[in-house]
Amino acid sequence: MRKKAYKPMSFNELVDTFAEQQDDRDQFQYVLDKLEEGGHIVRTRAQRYGVPERLNLVRGTLQGNAKGFGFVLPDHPDFSDVFIHANDLNGAMDGDTVLARLHGKGKQGRRAEGEVVRIIKRGRQEVVGTFHQASQYFGFVVPDDKRLAADIFIPHEAQAGATDRQKVVVQIKIYPQGRKNAEGVIKEIIGHKDDPGVDILSIVRKHQLPESFPEEVLQAAEQVPDSISEAEVAERRDLRDRQMVTIDGADAKDLDDAVSIEQLEHGHVRLGVHIADVSYYVREDSALDEEAMRRGCSVYLVDRVIPMLPPRLSNGICSLNPQVDRLTMTCDMEIDSSGDVVDYDIYPSVIRTTERMTYADVKSILVDGDPALIERYAQLIDDFRRMEELSLTLRSKRMRRGAIDFDFTEAKILVDEDGKPTDIVPRPRTVAERMIEEFMLIANETVAEHFFRQETPFVYRIHEKPNSEKLQSFAEFITHFGYQLRGQTDDIKPRALQDVLEEIAHTPEEAVISKVMLRSMQQAKYSPESLGHFGLAAKFYSHFTSPIRRYPDLIIHRIIRESVTGQLTPERKTHYQQILGDISEQSSRRERMAIDAERETNDLKKAEFMVDKVGEEFDGVISSVTSFGLFVELENTIEGLVHVSYMTDDYYHYNERTYTLNGELSGKAYHMGDAVRVKVMGVDLEERKINFELLESGEGSTTRRPTKQPQKKSANKRAGHGKRKPKTKVKAKSGSPVKGKSSEGSPKAKKKKKSYRNKAKKNRMAK
Repeated sequence: MRKKAYKPMSFNELVDTFAEQQDDRDQFQYVLDKLEEGGHIVRTRAQRYGVPERLNLVRGTLQGNAKGFGFVLPDHPDFSDVFIHANDLNGAMDGDTVLARLHGKGKQGRRAEGEVVRIIKRGRQEVVGTFHQASQYFGFVVPDDKRLAADIFIPHEAQAGATDRQKVVVQIKIYPQGRKNAEGVIKEIIGHKDDPGVDILSIVRKHQLPESFPEEVLQAAEQVPDSISEAEVAERRDLRDRQMVTIDGADAKDLDDAVSIEQLEHGHVRLGVHIADVSYYVREDSALDEEAMRRGCSVYLVDRVIPMLPPRLSNGICSLNPQVDRLTMTCDMEIDSSGDVVDYDIYPSVIRTTERMTYADVKSILVDGDPALIERYAQLIDDFRRMEELSLTLRSKRMRRGAIDFDFTEAKILVDEDGKPTDIVPRPRTVAERMIEEFMLIANETVAEHFFRQETPFVYRIHEKPNSEKLQSFAEFITHFGYQLRGQTDDIKPRALQDVLEEIAHTPEEAVISKVMLRSMQQAKYSPESLGHFGLAAKFYSHFTSPIRRYPDLIIHRIIRESVTGQLTPERKTHYQQILGDISEQSSRRERMAIDAERETNDLKKAEFMVDKVGEEFDGVISSVTSFGLFVELENTIEGLVHVSYMTDDYYHYNERTYTLNGELSGKAYHMGDAVRVKVMGVDLEERKINFELLESGEGSTTRRPTKQPQKKSANKRAGHGKRKPKTKVKAKSGSPVKGKSSEGSPKAKKKKKSYRNKAKKNRMAK
């Protein structure tokens, strides 16, 4: 139906084409009905079938907005987001899968508009929010998720004893119809919104993250043996005499990867990546397996971890603790001096790690030369140095082929026993983290390519090319900083984006441009098809290295073991082909949910950290410019808003083309990347928002930045020694024009200045 030659056909025409016997006709009817039910095909009024995208329809997920409107995010990659006016939602809510009819293609620079014509699947059955008692007869719940713009009506008999301002979980019984709001029943009372711990618990409930394991899952975990039988060891390759280590964070408990390295002839090395064989303990269709698939991944929140597997497995028999026997899946790679894998072997193994190392200790050995640690781990020092050398070789090769390497500073939020944030510190990315990162990447690539060449059903980690419209906007954006994106936006190569990142390194605008670039790219996801990984510039990529905390890794371990032991029969291949699509979709969905929950808890704790900082001053950088103000990011990664209404020294207008706020009279312009000084004016914990005020000492450029011609940076510039000239400082209330001093004293300028001051004075008095 997607072929250009296809014209909408009736059922009889289709069935005559595809079904040969009566049994086939019945099966074909079932398939056609399922496709129509899921919105993948559409039946017209003339009773003919076609695909939505060729019938002026878009199938996708509705993303709501606090102001009442929404956007349909299309499933089809060739379509852009579709704007849906509040009056055209027709009962659809955020998260629903819908069909939308297009009203016409969007004009230049604007999104297409449409209306929801069918709700295929409801995205939410439960909502978390704050209950408000409106009267003795009814109440309502204000959803925590602002993408749900409307309150949920709660009749008196459905309140379950909830009192005013309590956090609750609501089960939706009646969805919105016309002007009527959704109606629900209070399923659970979490607690008063101001009680300790209720904030994080509300986020956990909102994203439907499980807090405990079902009893049958815990019982299944208890039945897993604590030791490894000799019979199982005999079935595997014994690597217990090989020297190897785990390298993780100091607080990690689920150690699922170990590494080893050996010097070979001709300058080659053998890198061994040994991954916990979780699939041996979590058998297909068992209670453990079903629960792991439902969860999809482990979730790491500020004050807790919600694991994919019960701790008895994740922290016990599956964790590669030092000096104990563990079952693993090994990928041995022979790597030459250029970083090419010239030979490899993938097989089940049994190991015994030599030491449990931390990133901090390995960094202290390799970078700081800590004598005490060098003496303590004397037998491993040569291995660490080989690993460092190999990781640099692998990274160099990866960067040469065009991999994109974002170097954001991540924040680590420290909390006390009550969950209150005590500090926010940068999360280091040292030589040790980079080393393990490179080893995991090369193992993932090697495994993915091997099973692709074998034509084995598999789960791949894919990252598709950026949307050309978003990339075009990014290309236009960076020209205002004097940079240029090389290549065609509809066929961009990752190398072109990495070139930009290298060019902006160590400049004031580095963080801003990096973030805008990241927003212009697609989200990585899981797929049974190998479509490559754009960001890594890799043709083949999978997730093989973390089966304790990611379900796709566990699944491919199961496939690998069946493949290398000869159990992957044609029937089993057919079985995997049938289930891997659903597994990939479920895993991708749960991963996005985990990321959203992690981001929300971080934002919450950052806002909470700033509550007692009201009135204090900080240095920051403008991270985003909008029509309503400036977002400023502090050195500790906390971001707040300077609303335009607080910028009282002038009338500011947003320039959509240059992404700037420009003063009407002063000529002052605020750009992304400008250094500013702000004062904390207030914190809204419920909205998780921080409000800043620009101080008069803050910098705002009075002239448009010159567009420089793209050129190669000098060695000093690349090393970070070349500095941008400081921007012209303008006093906050000077009102001075931007070009020269001669106009300052002109009668016209004085009259304009006086008029502006009178207007500003009236505004202040009115406020």
